[in-house]
Amino acid sequence: MTTEIKSNYARLSEVTMHYLTAGSGEPLVLLHGIPQSSHEWRHVIPFLADKYSIIAPDLRGLGDTTRPASGYDKKTVAADVWELLSEHLKVGSFYLVGHDWGGPVAFALAAQHRKAVKKLAILDVTIPGDGAEMSQGGRRWHHPFFRTPDLPEAMFGGREHIYLEWLFDNYGSRTNVLSQADKNEYFRTYLKPGGFRALLAYYRGFPTDVKDNEAFLEKDGKLDMPVLALGGDSGFGRGMETLESLGRVANDVRGGLIPNSGHWVAEEAPEFIADELRKFFG
Repeated sequence: MTTEIKSNYARLSEVTMHYLTAGSGEPLVLLHGIPQSSHEWRHVIPFLADKYSIIAPDLRGLGDTTRPASGYDKKTVAADVWELLSEHLKVGSFYLVGHDWGGPVAFALAAQHRKAVKKLAILDVTIPGDGAEMSQGGRRWHHPFFRTPDLPEAMFGGREHIYLEWLFDNYGSRTNVLSQADKNEYFRTYLKPGGFRALLAYYRGFPTDVKDNEAFLEKDGKLDMPVLALGGDSGFGRGMETLESLGRVANDVRGGLIPNSGHWVAEEAPEFIADELRKFFG
């Protein structure tokens, strides 16, 4: 399957955003996780590009998007994506997908622009402030650790690749989910100046995210657009936690498990993900 995937840049108010585009049809926006970039969707895009206009940005501070010193709460990150879509690309309404930290960004975007987001899909993550324990009772030890001021920088400085490789090898359903070439692509961006600092900032924004999400729900109630919530069934996959989490913040939710997949769902089960998205979005 050969699909032309184009690399683009948009100069926005606070960042210069890198984003991928492919296909034609109704707009479908894919938001990546950490420590990944838009590269994570490379196996999913070919299964969707015949039916949808794919837009896959690198989020603030990540991938080949520029790295501001601040603004890593998910409300601000979502504002970047909204500016890209509504002002730069002139997209009025769209389908939206978020994986890992891209999920809370997608939730913040959907909560603020409910008429624009036609349907929302969240992959292997829970929503800050919904009552779920983000660290899975300590299994995901890096969540509280990365929110500790200064210590992660001191411990990982100059050795960031060791942690990143460990994460890629241990959070999937098997150790060889990612090729060395794909790991190197992620290393390329996260080892740039400011790359690991931006990664940490996403975790450190969690308390602000909780307050923002509580405010969204208090102001406008649960999300009303249809929501698909899927979690990996193996390894460090979230399992049914994703569906349970979205059920607490949205009214029209369906979903379940991604078979034979850990956390790197778009790279472990791209055909399954694409099939589920096609069925859900229509």
